[in-house]
Amino acid sequence: MRVAIVGNPDYPDLETVVDRVERAAAEHGFELIFEPELVGASARRTRALEDTEPDLDLVLTLGGDGTLLRAARVAGPLGVPVLGCNLGRLGFLTLVPEDELEAALGSVASGRYETEERLALRISVPANGSDRSERKTFYAVNDAVIHKSGFARLIGLRVRAEDDEVGHYSADGIILATATGSTAYSLSAGGPIVAPAMNGIVATPISPHTLAVRPVVFPGETRISVELLSGDDDLQLTVDGQRGCPLEVGDVVEVVRDEHPVKLVRLPDYSFFNVLRRKLRWGDVRSHVEGGSEGDRGGAS
Repeated sequence: MRVAIVGNPDYPDLETVVDRVERAAAEHGFELIFEPELVGASARRTRALEDTEPDLDLVLTLGGDGTLLRAARVAGPLGVPVLGCNLGRLGFLTLVPEDELEAALGSVASGRYETEERLALRISVPANGSDRSERKTFYAVNDAVIHKSGFARLIGLRVRAEDDEVGHYSADGIILATATGSTAYSLSAGGPIVAPAMNGIVATPISPHTLAVRPVVFPGETRISVELLSGDDDLQLTVDGQRGCPLEVGDVVEVVRDEHPVKLVRLPDYSFFNVLRRKLRWGDVRSHVEGGSEGDRGGAS
């Protein structure tokens, strides 16, 4: 099995973790290929991703969710599954805790895992320059966000689903998220949690200026367009919180389902709601029950 290793170089103990991966790889017969930054950190590592044909069986990320998202944007279009080991704080997408890394690699070696396909987005925007008819595209695992990069003034937006006008938004911006991204920025902005098996696109306004505007979940096959009606010269598109480009009034951002889904590795005992409970304390009412608040709810009887 050929495994690519992608890591966060800012993590202080990354070298120690990579050494553990190398020992596990020798035990299980994995062939390891490294990011260029990781190759330069050790004379033992001579196989770099940039020098290798993209014939991979797995991408293992060592870091937080940002590291996994960075790797998934490369692995997704190639159809290569991604397994994340969490070296950060929250790590919602990075499934494996650091102390369970060897056990997870053993499960992979013995075939005790599944791959779960997640919808990805293709975002099309006008290219920079005088010819606004040219367009460039981005691949998004979590979300695309249209927002202001400067002062917190409202943006005027017109949202369409296919040829049907959804409405005019006056807000700080809008988040277009996958089911995977529904637990990220969209959730913080009041959007719903969408189970990952659903191929939906969530449109969540950011601090809308009217109570009549609420998040909407569209079928995954819907072509969504967002036209920028008003705003100053600091409009911005941000993709997965890591990449993006400036926008102008009059630009139309188009979001569709990408033909290449993201494949995430799922191990035994790591269900979606299990992770929700552990990472986000979702549905955890035990503290309220222990504190007596459950009984205080009673009212008339």
